[in-house]
Amino acid sequence: MQSDRQVLQGINCYAFNGDADGLCALQQLRLHQAIELPVLPRLITGVKRDVGLLARISEVQGRRIAVLDISLDKNREALQRLLTNANRVIYIDHHYSGKIPASSLLQTHIDPSPQTCTAFLVNQLLQGQFTAWALVGAFGDNLILQAKTLAKQLGVDSSSCEQLQQLGTLLNYNSYGETIEDLHVDPIELSCEMRPYADPLHFLHQSALVPLIRVGYQEDSQHLRVCTAQEIFKGGRFFMLPDTAWARRISGIFANHCAVEKPYCAHAIAQQQRDGTLRISVRAPLKSPMGADTLCRIFPGGGGRAAAAGINNLPAPELDRFLAVFRQHFSSIHPNAPDRE
Repeated sequence: MQSDRQVLQGINCYAFNGDADGLCALQQLRLHQAIELPVLPRLITGVKRDVGLLARISEVQGRRIAVLDISLDKNREALQRLLTNANRVIYIDHHYSGKIPASSLLQTHIDPSPQTCTAFLVNQLLQGQFTAWALVGAFGDNLILQAKTLAKQLGVDSSSCEQLQQLGTLLNYNSYGETIEDLHVDPIELSCEMRPYADPLHFLHQSALVPLIRVGYQEDSQHLRVCTAQEIFKGGRFFMLPDTAWARRISGIFANHCAVEKPYCAHAIAQQQRDGTLRISVRAPLKSPMGADTLCRIFPGGGGRAAAAGINNLPAPELDRFLAVFRQHFSSIHPNAPDRE
């Protein structure tokens, strides 16, 4: 079996989540590759919840593929076809995976711990070669304490740390939407713009795309002033957002904001979609970040990780059932949660 570093050097296709974590994991690997190929690697991505990416490339043969920040469990059949077709795959992720296929063509770095993210896993694999980008990914994934702790260990000053957090927030915000058209910048375009930058602070200040995303973030954030909890219960809060483009874009950032605001509470953010279903974002309490993934996997189309998970298309009549399960689930996992924080 080839070593990880040998596989990484020969990647000709990346399938990655279009959020901050996926983009920053990709950025580290492309900087590590550090060679000019005659043909640039193919990039496969989408909006944050578009995680069934391997189905788009399952018929290719003899390729070297890196899969970043998308659940193996949601891509199992397509991954098996890739392996059957003699593709060599390195899979790096922090979501629930289920049983990992046994194959000499598959190398995995999967850790569902709520204390890590895919950008951190890539940073470990590359032995800290591009840690600043890993910090951006972690900040975007709402691993604020973990990112600040690592930044302090590396001697990153407070001003730079704040700017890395700002960039992570903006990259993550840009990934939320029902379709690519909801986003301010296509993640493919964003990843191509990032590619030359070894220093994320240079990207933050020099890219023409960052101001575009920042303006959109500021405008969409204004709407959140009128968002109030529809239900507050022991250890949790529930919000409903409307079927609007701004709500689709801001939903994930809003969920992260709620988690920081009330760190002992679980949060569920429901959002009406064009087809009449609901998209649900769930955040486990930051002070005890577990249980979000197991809750969401109860429902079809649900998945994620221990700290943050979601359901893509919950039928509207199922909302009452979801809320009942949500209340019971987090009350049992976190029985000592305060009645009102």
